[in-house]
Amino acid sequence: MTYKTILVHVNYGERAARRLKVACELASRFGAHLVGFHAVSTGRIPLSLALETGLTLREHQSRLEKGERIELEDTFVAAAKAAGIESYEFRASPVDVTRSLTINARYADLSVLGQAEPGLGVGLHPGVVPEVVMASGRPVLVIPYAGEIETLGKRVLVAWNGGREATRAITDALPLLKGAEKVDVAVFNPKGGTHGDVPGADIGLWLARHGVKVNVMDERADDIDVGNLLLSRVTDRGSDLIVMGAYGRSRFAEFILGGVTQTILESMTVPVLMAN
Repeated sequence: MTYKTILVHVNYGERAARRLKVACELASRFGAHLVGFHAVSTGRIPLSLALETGLTLREHQSRLEKGERIELEDTFVAAAKAAGIESYEFRASPVDVTRSLTINARYADLSVLGQAEPGLGVGLHPGVVPEVVMASGRPVLVIPYAGEIETLGKRVLVAWNGGREATRAITDALPLLKGAEKVDVAVFNPKGGTHGDVPGADIGLWLARHGVKVNVMDERADDIDVGNLLLSRVTDRGSDLIVMGAYGRSRFAEFILGGVTQTILESMTVPVLMAN
């Protein structure tokens, strides 16, 4: 398995260029086709502005969208060429950003999205990333809005509980794990019948058979929740990527996140590859 198609959300904002750089690096690393995707917003156009220009609201909106698309496409193409990527394309959609991202993510091996940045009018609102993860059936690499990304996938921390979501995430991350210098598998509060006789042993052997340099760690989260402990281990181990299952459920078209998933999405310090 490898990544043959990588999708990246292209928009405005300080972090957009860094997210695009990460996606270009990954596409170059895996020889993947890179898709730059921009979901066109339909914001309100002040009536006074429309009257001044002599255009209808729809005409003015259409011109703004066309100009925005051209500018972002030029930025994307320049980045792809600079990275030496031979196969790439740019797409834009007038459909709701969550719906359009979800649909397009289904046709990519990996989607690169940005963490919701509080207090800003750019980027994705907090509900988009978890819904794309839950509904697309594909892994999503979430890039944090804070901090620099010097490396990605050299030192990986895997959150492992023996469940279906974690199994999906670790399988989807395998192309990155096989190229890592070290992979720490953190087995949190092992109990029940999902781990086998020795918690972490079977997943460690499975990874080793794939050529992954793996180290299994038994973790207990008695005085602190698992999400914060996971973030603490990122610092302790010098990790540059977290791999984890995303936990939640849909209720009346709203995704209700599990505690660990929500903590990581709100407080991540390194990129996180999530799958459901």
